[in-house]
Amino acid sequence: MNNKLRGGAVAVLAVTVLVAGCATQSNSNSVYGTGQAQREQTVRYGVVEGIREVTIQGNQSGAGTLAGGAIGGGNGAVAAGILGAVLGGIAGSAAENKINQRRGLEITVRLENGEMRAITQEADEAFRPGERVRLLSSGGLTRVTH
Repeated sequence: MNNKLRGGAVAVLAVTVLVAGCATQSNSNSVYGTGQAQREQTVRYGVVEGIREVTIQGNQSGAGTLAGGAIGGGNGAVAAGILGAVLGGIAGSAAENKINQRRGLEITVRLENGEMRAITQEADEAFRPGERVRLLSSGGLTRVTH
């Protein structure tokens, strides 16, 4: 197998792994996984005390590093190929890191019994201090909804 064909095959494999690695689990209050559907949840009511914007960082699969390294390695001289693979791997890892970041909210809620709870979830619904909300809990996961 010649070097160009082998390099192309490695690049295709790396891109495939990268695309598969981009599939991340949602932290939205509106998205339920298959295993969460039709499960009973505990419902509590409370009032929003505070909101803080946060960044939710998804898991790194290593696919970005692999793809960047494979693409950066190229077909040149050995030293240039190694340097290109290292720099490509660093760039790929940084790109995967950025792709996996989502805007989130840390919502602090005072429950009706006076207890305080803080829940972090994706920022796909707006909340304001003083607003009455529901906390839905099941299996260790809690969501804040209106």
